[in-house]
Amino acid sequence: MPYVCLLLSGAAMLANGLATLGHLPRRDAAVLSLVVGGTQLVLGVVHVSTAGNAPVMLLTGAGMFLFGVTYLYSGLDVLMGLGSKGLGWFCGMVAFCGVLLAAAWLGSDPLLAVLWLCWSVLWALLFACLALGARLEPFTGWSLVLSSQASATVPALLGLAGLWPVSGYVASLAALLLGCLFVAARVVARRGPKVPRRASTGDPLSAK
Repeated sequence: MPYVCLLLSGAAMLANGLATLGHLPRRDAAVLSLVVGGTQLVLGVVHVSTAGNAPVMLLTGAGMFLFGVTYLYSGLDVLMGLGSKGLGWFCGMVAFCGVLLAAAWLGSDPLLAVLWLCWSVLWALLFACLALGARLEPFTGWSLVLSSQASATVPALLGLAGLWPVSGYVASLAALLLGCLFVAARVVARRGPKVPRRASTGDPLSAK
């Protein structure tokens, strides 16, 4: 179930990144976010209900809930014109939790720890854009697009195939790759066209 959630996250991250860049209507990405978020929460409940007191299972369930609530909140924010400020502060909290989860996984699953650091950076960028009003939409959008497949889709497929790597060497390569993708996102964002800022006042036009 966690790998299925991760696979869905790859699609949602890609769609939201494209919407941030203006290449996809925000309503389309919002509907997908609602579907993915709702599915992840249901799978998370099933996962936790069978976890007992196993710390590893509970940590995995916590991650599933953080992703699920983020996507649900994001979809509702756009479709209901909530204004994005609350979503931004929530993303800030999740970014902090992501760092803690990365530390928790570092000893037993270094690759997953690297992935959580990557996702924490993405949540931190959303926090900066939506809660603090930083003009980072192009960088955030490209970061979501470029890192979505490397940090979610590909790892999910490896996990589903029973090929999840646990070596520190692979984790180091993943960290290098993801770091390069963030650098590439920054370069493309600087050279690309300007991206309209996401409204933060509850304007329903922001959902288009």
